[in-house]
Amino acid sequence: MTVVTLGETLKQARRAKQLTQKQLAAGICSQSMLSAIEKGQYTPNAKLLMALCERLAISLDEVSLTTNFAISRAANLNQKLADLCNRHQYQELFDFLQTDAVLDSIESDSQMQAYYYYLGISEWQLEHDSQTIETDFQLALANAHPNRSSTLTRLVTISMGVIKAQLGHQRVAEELIDQAVAGIEAAKYEENLIIIFYLAGLINFELKQYPATAGWVTKGIEFATHHNSHYMLANLYYLLARASEMQARIDMADEAHRRADIFTELFHEKPYENF
Repeated sequence: MTVVTLGETLKQARRAKQLTQKQLAAGICSQSMLSAIEKGQYTPNAKLLMALCERLAISLDEVSLTTNFAISRAANLNQKLADLCNRHQYQELFDFLQTDAVLDSIESDSQMQAYYYYLGISEWQLEHDSQTIETDFQLALANAHPNRSSTLTRLVTISMGVIKAQLGHQRVAEELIDQAVAGIEAAKYEENLIIIFYLAGLINFELKQYPATAGWVTKGIEFATHHNSHYMLANLYYLLARASEMQARIDMADEAHRRADIFTELFHEKPYENF
């Protein structure tokens, strides 16, 4: 099995843009460092990875499904949906989902589930009320197959977890992660499943659980490379770098507090609480 690394992902994107290593690295890092990254000999920090991805037009803020879910039997409506999603045109997507053409074409539970998933995602990106978004996801889950957890059901569940994490509901968010990943290793492989691990990491990042973030991201990287996929690798490594940076800051703060306690004990002086 060939393992697809972050470096290979960046190299493929660089070649697709017809850039040399020197051109990509210019103003960002040395060519030798870029070479080491592409060979998997060095993992870039968040700032460096973001700069490389920006030059390569790899988005680290938006996640696109590799395959979109059908909301209708009408191919033109599904194509329109996919086009809006892939271009991240969320206002247009939201408006499109309200049209009679879409609403009148929904015929099955799976189409209804997909409809409410996309409606919730568009409202989420447009920063609508969290309760409205949660209702959309609940309606999507209400139309899920009762006896099996599809990729879409997992995506809806983990998306609900992100909403809960953003609201500070840690226990519920962690329960939703467990539901979303249950049996995922034995599930029929689809590249969209990699998003589940990314969002599990994102949930923990929102909750400031940085070691757990790293754990889920690492699982996602292993899951992707096991299936010889480079999908989401840049996003996963970026989230891992962010979590590592935040954990380092916490470690530095803890060390500072430990040193302050030592000085307090030695010299009986209490450090200032405010600066």
